[in-house]
Amino acid sequence: MRFQRTLVLGGVGLLWLALGPWVLLLGLAALASRRVRAWLRPGRRATAYAVGAVLLLTGLVLVVPDGWLPIPPGPGALVTGGYAGRPFTPRPLDGGGRSRPDPTTPVRGPVGESPTVDTAWFGLQQCASLAVDARRRLVGVCAGPGGRSLRVVDPDSLHVAATKELPAADGCAGSGVALDDHGRAVVATADRRLLVVDTADADGHADLTTVASHDLRRVVPASDCVTSVEPGPAGVLWFATAAGRVGVVAGPTGPARTVDLAEEVAEPLAVDRSGAFVVTTHALYRLTAGARRDGPPRVAWRAAYDRGSRRRSGQPSQGSGTTPVVLPGGLVAITDNADPQMHVEVYRAATGDLVCRQAVFGDDAGATQGVLVPVGSGVVVSNSHGYAGPLATVLGRTTDGGLARVDVVGGECSVRWTSAEVAPSVQPALSLATGLLYTWTKPHSRWGADAWYLTAIDVRSGRTAFRVRAGLGWLRDPSYGQVTLGAGGAAYVGTLGGLVRVRDRS
Repeated sequence: MRFQRTLVLGGVGLLWLALGPWVLLLGLAALASRRVRAWLRPGRRATAYAVGAVLLLTGLVLVVPDGWLPIPPGPGALVTGGYAGRPFTPRPLDGGGRSRPDPTTPVRGPVGESPTVDTAWFGLQQCASLAVDARRRLVGVCAGPGGRSLRVVDPDSLHVAATKELPAADGCAGSGVALDDHGRAVVATADRRLLVVDTADADGHADLTTVASHDLRRVVPASDCVTSVEPGPAGVLWFATAAGRVGVVAGPTGPARTVDLAEEVAEPLAVDRSGAFVVTTHALYRLTAGARRDGPPRVAWRAAYDRGSRRRSGQPSQGSGTTPVVLPGGLVAITDNADPQMHVEVYRAATGDLVCRQAVFGDDAGATQGVLVPVGSGVVVSNSHGYAGPLATVLGRTTDGGLARVDVVGGECSVRWTSAEVAPSVQPALSLATGLLYTWTKPHSRWGADAWYLTAIDVRSGRTAFRVRAGLGWLRDPSYGQVTLGAGGAAYVGTLGGLVRVRDRS
């Protein structure tokens, strides 16, 4: 009797992993029968064994360091595809980003040659912001119920090599991570400081040592919060706050100076060789460091855009959902928040004059969150409309989706291609070495399975080159994370459950 009961329960578990959540619903429906409930009711010994197993697994998870266990599997392995497409012959691209943050990289990504997937479970710590240091190690800001930390992760084993805890504060998350010209990590903390951190010791081993700490409490009040920081040339650090203060710190000991735009800033700022671009919930700004090295930033121009009448589903505020990106020919691009259709807007970087604008996605069905991907004379924009959090993509559901490439030719904006791929909540990355745009997609599933894929798109044509299943379940949701290309042609994504790596077997 006990053996039969165990066999049935084990079979239900295997069917759940193979076929997805509907198996559990059918199992729950079967429990409506009094006879079934009586037959499955465990005895004291079985209950004790089950409780012991749960306690053992819980203890194992708590004792084993982050990154040493894989992310737990989700259901639906047999009803979702594992791989589609074919290996892609690289078609390198010229150019690259002209501002920071830059989602383009000269690093090679996977091309679909028998790709393999590896994962590392970090509990409920998500490393949404990742960078690759000079020693090809991953550096990321990881956050979860236990707080925030700066981590160095070995790209091969996916084990955490070094950790530095960051201050926590209610209502203020701080910033992601950026690397300066010396390969040091720069991060804004919730207690209004900018930290510059070496990621290795004198012998090259992973280590996190603070080499500079800039206190911003004199220029940023307790009611405000530093939300982004980007290194500029000559050791200058630019930062922005949620309430609209934009500041600059000149050199390792320079004082912080700010200018108050008096408008909400919901997106990270962008930095080029001459200054910074900031998009608020009302306008796009160009700022320079000012005439004196220790002086406040100066607003060079302000260009208002159509902010619409409401916050779009899939964006954090009523305004643009993008970080500005600098394009060839002295141009800078953002998206607006116009009703009923969102537009890509391109301005002259020197003057703020509008060059052109192009509608993308459908009426009341478009939104974006992140950095536009610069390619050639244009940009690629992803549609995040409908993503309000992890619950938006569970039980087989997904969002509106779509990607579009908008080119600027002869002063006119036009759509070069569109893709129906659905990437709800990720910042794509473009490899100049392969000519592929890498994103994290989730198709709809009638089986209720939540399969997430690394999807590679030919950035010239918009055709999908290949997709590989990176895992199942909500723990594979990147939730506004990013695709990062790193050592050995691998793609890394920080998800709600940890870190996922996809690379070619060869």
